[in-house]
Amino acid sequence: MKRRKISLCAYLLSGTLLFSSCIGSFTLWHKVLDWNQTIGNKFVNELVFVACNIVPIYPIAALVDIVVLNSIEFWTGSNPASANVGTTKIVKGENGDYMVKTLEDGYSISKDGQTMNLIYNKAANTWNAVYEGNSTKLLKMNNDGTAELYLPDGETMNVTLDAQGMMAARKVAMNNAFFAAR
Repeated sequence: MKRRKISLCAYLLSGTLLFSSCIGSFTLWHKVLDWNQTIGNKFVNELVFVACNIVPIYPIAALVDIVVLNSIEFWTGSNPASANVGTTKIVKGENGDYMVKTLEDGYSISKDGQTMNLIYNKAANTWNAVYEGNSTKLLKMNNDGTAELYLPDGETMNVTLDAQGMMAARKVAMNNAFFAAR
């Protein structure tokens, strides 16, 4: 009987993990949606919505949220996309405080005198991490409805801009974050 109670408690405690959420606020995607809703009446909004899915503005915004912004939000507790250009926030992270400044083309993240920038290169359609003058590609948006992820081992991964592709990207990103934490 005692063993049964312990097993039941263990199942209940482990079950609580299933009901917690750390998926992020999807601020960038919501900004695009909010912009769409201010354009005109419901028919114009629907046409713009369909066009933004064909072009793929909504999937790109969702992928950037999943891979970059929601990861920052997960680790720091604050989503830099919720800030206006030029604003600076102090974000409490696991390893101390970080200063996140919103730039016109990305974000500048500073801690203890060191700065790393996350920059969107409009011409190349890529998100890059820039540290001490060295730029590393993180993500390239393709015109065919896919995105190319640049992995830490030098390999690339092509993902579709749909739920399946985003899940694959998130899995790779979380696995790399797990190994980097070791």
